[in-house]
Amino acid sequence: MTRLEQLSRELVDVVVNLGYPAELGELMAQNLGTESTVERMTQYLIHVQPPTAEEMVDEMLAICEERDKWVQKKKNEYYNRKVNEWINR
Repeated sequence: MTRLEQLSRELVDVVVNLGYPAELGELMAQNLGTESTVERMTQYLIHVQPPTAEEMVDEMLAICEERDKWVQKKKNEYYNRKVNEWINR
C-alpha cells in the first residue's frame, strides 16, 4: 500500500467518524490526488470538524485551487527560466 493510499484511507476513516458516508471521503481523496493535499484535508477535518458536508467540500475545493495555483506558478517559473536562458545565450 502506497503512502497516498494510506492517507486516503485515513481521510475516509475521518469522514466516516464524522458521520458521513465513506463514498464522500473516497471522492474527496480522489479529487485531492496528492499526499500533501490529502494529509492537509485530513488534518483540517480532525481539527475543525466542520458541521456540514458542504463546508468539507468547500475546503477540499480551496485546497485543490491552491495546489493548482502552485503547479501553475512552478510551470511559469520553469518556462521563464528557459526563455531567459535562450535570451542570454
